[in-house]
Amino acid sequence: MSQPTIDEFANTAAGAAFYRAYDTVLSRWPDGTTSFDLESEHGSTRINAYGPPEAPPVVLLPGGGATSTVWFANVAALGARHRVYAVDILGDAGRSVVGSRPPRTVDDLLEWFVGVVDGLGLGTFGLAGHSYGAMIVLAAALRRPDRVVDLVLLEPNSCFAGMKPGYLWRALPVLLRPSEQRERALVTWETGGRELDEEWLEVLALGAAFPASKTIVPKRPPAKAFADFDVATTVILARGSKVHDSTRVEEAVRRVLPAARTVVLDDATHHTLPLYPAAAVNTALLDGFGAR
Repeated sequence: MSQPTIDEFANTAAGAAFYRAYDTVLSRWPDGTTSFDLESEHGSTRINAYGPPEAPPVVLLPGGGATSTVWFANVAALGARHRVYAVDILGDAGRSVVGSRPPRTVDDLLEWFVGVVDGLGLGTFGLAGHSYGAMIVLAAALRRPDRVVDLVLLEPNSCFAGMKPGYLWRALPVLLRPSEQRERALVTWETGGRELDEEWLEVLALGAAFPASKTIVPKRPPAKAFADFDVATTVILARGSKVHDSTRVEEAVRRVLPAARTVVLDDATHHTLPLYPAAAVNTALLDGFGAR
């Protein structure tokens, strides 16, 4: 049976529930938040924006399935100093809709991303991503370092070191046959039973039914890719992450980016970020963006 289109999905009970959950979390963003779409041959990209239009811009990409709404605990702090543009990754769960030429390769994905920042009218900008979003923003920054003022990577899986086999084993059923129950079970296990935001978890879980495209995964960059990379970089890691070993990742970062700043949050796991611990995450983000 073929996968429904996004328009068809929106007209199902599952689709209505997902978008209702998405809008519920977005309603927790500060007053003054605006939402709009950027059109390209790759598709329609949803942007949720907040902060003074004249402030230094920062672009945020979420983890897989998390949607741009996930930054609700961070956007007020960031928006006090920056114009924040949070992006629904094209082909992933959210309100972005693939078009006539959906991204099928890493080059396509980076072309889409550059088209987004060009469409926003940004020359240079701060850039942050969590998990899968971190993989994309690192690849984009390596491709166009002249555009990126500051780079912040939150729990960048498979960017500097490999993932734990135990996590991959647990995640495999979610990847092969995603379901609301499997999404919830994986996150509950990885976060060690920590209290999670139920409204956001609903978005993640219901997003399992979203007709996503094939995930385009940038490869881990070789050490030589960082030889002339001079973008100010901050890597935020979770001590309790079950996705990878935070100590091993920190060591790997130092080997290829000795000038990078690393922040290890003790009371955090991969899937609690960027929501919890919000105050510590926000401090690290603002420091990473140079408190511009």
